[in-house]
Amino acid sequence: MDEVKAPLLEVRDLCKTYENGYRAVDGVSFSLPEGRLVGLIGPNGCGKSTMMKCINKMHQITSGDVLIDGVSVKGQTPKQISKQVANVPAELKNSFGLSVSDTVMLGRYPYLRNLWWETDEDETEAVDAMKKFGVYGLRDRRIDMLSSGERQRVLIAKAYVQKPRLMLVDEPTSHLDMKYKLNVMEYLKGLTGGNMTVLVAEHDISLMARYCDICLIMKKGHLVASGDPKKVITEDLIRDVYDVEATVGLDREGEIYVLPKRYVGKDF
Repeated sequence: MDEVKAPLLEVRDLCKTYENGYRAVDGVSFSLPEGRLVGLIGPNGCGKSTMMKCINKMHQITSGDVLIDGVSVKGQTPKQISKQVANVPAELKNSFGLSVSDTVMLGRYPYLRNLWWETDEDETEAVDAMKKFGVYGLRDRRIDMLSSGERQRVLIAKAYVQKPRLMLVDEPTSHLDMKYKLNVMEYLKGLTGGNMTVLVAEHDISLMARYCDICLIMKKGHLVASGDPKKVITEDLIRDVYDVEATVGLDREGEIYVLPKRYVGKDF
């Protein structure tokens, strides 16, 4: 009998409670296979970023568990986890004047045998990633001198050279214009052709529905729906999660879109 393969990511009854008693993530459970682009959507404060920080142990889990390829993250060191899970933040808060090349090379940290002594393999991985994500021509530029779209591609390249099984991407298109939003999503979609799964937290529902294989929808710390975006993203769900009336439909190419129309919740 063939051995049943464990999900790439399994979240079991995950809870995260802060010292003030606020429960940001409350009993969330789901599993994801490899090779998928997954959208994590929901209103501000619903627990998206907190849950991703629990997955990579940036936050300590209050209760429940997170497993990568069937192994719990609880007993693993940050360096062990960084060989399996890469993080792409919404923005780079401190660049310390690093060049594009140096920033991408930081992604090889889990594999460095000696601090700041990269091997030929590390150099090759970094160069290949910069070429893949279209930033090789910027390799000597300071990252804080780049456009928002260029910086986002550098951060994805940095995560890519970690060779993760799971990439966590937090609001990658929040500061980008229409062209770069599509550009970044095409790059992320292209990463899932092999055994990597990419989990993207994002506010643009139409963008997530267009590109993602699976959508996870959160509200007030709970997972309220998951699955094929064409099946789970409905007008009723948008109203329940966002207090917004919207039109949800399919365009001429069969792609789903969400058109918000009016706020129907209580006054702010």
